Amino acid sequence: MRYENIKSGVLIALVLISAILTWNLWTYQPNHEKLNNANYIEEVEIGEKKDIKKIIRPDRILYHVKDQHYGTSNSNDIDKVMREMGSWVFYDVENDTEHVQNFKELVHGKGKVEIVYPEGVPIELYKGVLDFEEKKLPNFEFDRIVMDVENLPKDSGTVYFVSYKNREVYKARVTPSFLNDFHRDFYKNVDQLPRFQAFDTEKRVIYLPEEATVMVKYKYLPHNLNSEEFKEALFNDPSSVKKSIVQDGEEYADVSSLMNIDYRDNMLLYVNPGESSDYIARPYDLLKQSIDFINEHGGWTDGYRFVSMDEINQKVTFRLFSIEGYPVFNERGMSEITEVWGRNEINKYIRPNFELGFPLRTEMSSVTLPSGKEVLEYLQKREGFKPHLLEELILGYRMDRVTEEQRLIVLEPTWFYRYDKAWGQISQEDLGGLKRGLE
Repeated sequence: MRYENIKSGVLIALVLISAILTWNLWTYQPNHEKLNNANYIEEVEIGEKKDIKKIIRPDRILYHVKDQHYGTSNSNDIDKVMREMGSWVFYDVENDTEHVQNFKELVHGKGKVEIVYPEGVPIELYKGVLDFEEKKLPNFEFDRIVMDVENLPKDSGTVYFVSYKNREVYKARVTPSFLNDFHRDFYKNVDQLPRFQAFDTEKRVIYLPEEATVMVKYKYLPHNLNSEEFKEALFNDPSSVKKSIVQDGEEYADVSSLMNIDYRDNMLLYVNPGESSDYIARPYDLLKQSIDFINEHGGWTDGYRFVSMDEINQKVTFRLFSIEGYPVFNERGMSEITEVWGRNEINKYIRPNFELGFPLRTEMSSVTLPSGKEVLEYLQKREGFKPHLLEELILGYRMDRVTEEQRLIVLEPTWFYRYDKAWGQISQEDLGGLKRGLE
């Protein structure tokens, strides 16, 4: 009888202990410090994050059909071509530079298609856009992709990755059916595109639209971006940053970095002086980290694309492009995002502090620009003009403010040229007889 009493007592004790433990489990709250007290910065997304294929894009396609040339800069036309090529598989990539007997003929010859990029692209970075069979590719850059879609062999087709600047050529193989489909879907229909004429400068061949071009003049009411969000995104410890109101703007600073917001042009300048360095990264690393940096804070606020890279100064520039696919220029940098890098971090970040958004439809109007031939003749008549120094002659937009009070921004259709590595513009007034020296 005594044994049964002991047994019952132990059982009751176990039940009580179990109830106490269950209660403690339900009501327990860990005594951790709040995450806000740690070095934790909430991810900031000011605009969009974008894939490489939306940032590194061709700016024109040229078709050389018999003795005629056709071309387009239209974003929709180019997107269709790139989607088609995105389904191809490239293999047997190799250096073919030494086997090229006539460089201009390979690039511009009859039956050739040129897909032109504004700047050299590291092939390693472009593996995310085109499908390569090999995991490891030769190390090279290209600024155009060239195809021969008329003289097709039976066993395999050839696509060339060309550096026009360095006169280097790499070739890759593709299944002939890909090029046959391209011929059927695109090349046979080029007579629907504008016709171009060639201008040979000895160093390069520049293609200019034969006819006058009708473009749209746009006006925008821009949206100013949130400076506080940039502070959160760019500084290592935003809580230690001090804000000051200065003449025509704001300043944000901590012990090592400075961010300035210019009210007049709505430009942002972030400087991290401690990261100034003579270190030179590979083109692949420099361009990739530049794209990743903007993606980290969703900094793609409008249609910006990669347009230039200066390896010596570790500088990368992205330019705004219009809805149709024309580049936008502004002498004060209002249409560009520029990054300068040190060894480990960004050294300088310059960009617009506004977003254009959508144009004001009631303010849109048509503008007719003269043919490329007329513009070229104007340049050739200018004193001191040397044809071999002319690198580009293209249509684009000049960005200006209508008035500071109205805050409206206008995109004015304009001819632009790159001469001896510097960009200049040719206004309607210039073509009407106003003479100016080369910039």
